Amino acid sequence: MRILLDTHAFLWFFTNDPKLSLPALSQIADRANEVLISPASYWEVAIKVSLGKYPLSVSFEQFWTAGIIENDFRILPITVAHASTLVSLPMHHKDPFDRMIISQAITEQIPVVSADSAYGLYDLERIW
Repeated sequence: MRILLDTHAFLWFFTNDPKLSLPALSQIADRANEVLISPASYWEVAIKVSLGKYPLSVSFEQFWTAGIIENDFRILPITVAHASTLVSLPMHHKDPFDRMIISQAITEQIPVVSADSAYGLYDLERIW
């Protein structure tokens, strides 16, 4: 199964944060699943790092490279089709990074791993 991680799901998995639910952890850790990361996630974290809201002990590039490569995750590039879905997406969620992840999940018809209950307002499968 292909699954797309919300930004916090990636961060909590990579940092072994206990806030990650057991069902989410199970799906992410399942080697049979193809785990995808949106560029919206590293863009969101880059902004938080630059504002001093998310400190890193290594460089930004090292952090993401390790998180993606060590876990055999894949990047789901943002396409015109994803942006096209975004154009007609209801405004249940106002965060632009979450809206792009939601658009990607809807367009690709894949579940998204997220604690954010607002994702449930969209026509997608949310794992939590």
